[in-house]
Amino acid sequence: MAAVTSLSFTAVAQSPDRKLSARTYLSSNSDAFKFRNTVSYDSSIFRASSSTRMVVHCMSTPTDLPPTVYQTKSNFLKAFKRPIPSIYNTVLQELIVQQHLMKYKKSYRYDPVFALGFVTVYDQLMDGYPSDEDRVAIFKAYIEALNEDPAQYRADAQKLEEWARAQSPSSLVDFASRDGEIENIMKDIAERAGSEGKFSYSRFFAVGLFRLLELTKASDPTILDKLCAALNVNKKSVDRDLDVYRNLLSKLVQAKELLREYVAREKKKMEERAVSQKASEAVTKCLGEYETYRR
Repeated sequence: MAAVTSLSFTAVAQSPDRKLSARTYLSSNSDAFKFRNTVSYDSSIFRASSSTRMVVHCMSTPTDLPPTVYQTKSNFLKAFKRPIPSIYNTVLQELIVQQHLMKYKKSYRYDPVFALGFVTVYDQLMDGYPSDEDRVAIFKAYIEALNEDPAQYRADAQKLEEWARAQSPSSLVDFASRDGEIENIMKDIAERAGSEGKFSYSRFFAVGLFRLLELTKASDPTILDKLCAALNVNKKSVDRDLDVYRNLLSKLVQAKELLREYVAREKKKMEERAVSQKASEAVTKCLGEYETYRR
């Protein structure tokens, strides 16, 4: 199973084909700590002797500090306590670290395209998971560990998918010329992405764009260029992250095939051991009956 446990995003990032680096940057927050010092003087205690008394009140008023990566991972593990096979768990742990760093950037703001991207990655990753119930529970524990709403992720992803299925590639790109719930969401993203420090691009956002193109059945490669331009998003970053995503899917398919082969082999061994055990028991029983008959 060595091949299975090497599937972290960091490992994928080191492959020549697809670079999903686990490096993400958390913006420094110079306002993380604020101190307010108040100095009060009691004038009534001044005497001719010039003796004075100064009362200094120091009050630290830290703003709400984000949780640490450790706390986020701990929240996930507390919410879902059953063991997760390493092929899934290795990638999940990498993802939650990356998403934690994205979430607590000063410029982060949840948007449905990001949600669609994450849901797409998660569903691809967990395809074939042994338990459907656990797959749902893991998703819930993961999103709640990041202090977000798993139901909103699913609802927004579904809403965007339904909208995209009704679009043509050209109407997808031309969202700014129309009014509508999703169109307004896209326009808001474009406005924020075009402003300094108001938009936090991420790999999940890139996958969300890819999913939109997929659902509109876009085959012209220039459509992605036009969509990125309309959203004020860097096309090179999107290309890079989509390459990473495709490479990850390829590696997951290979790893899951290895896992299926391993499970099949173990199942066959168990069946062979069971048959052997039954045969041994039958021989023992026959010998016992034979000895009884001889007596």
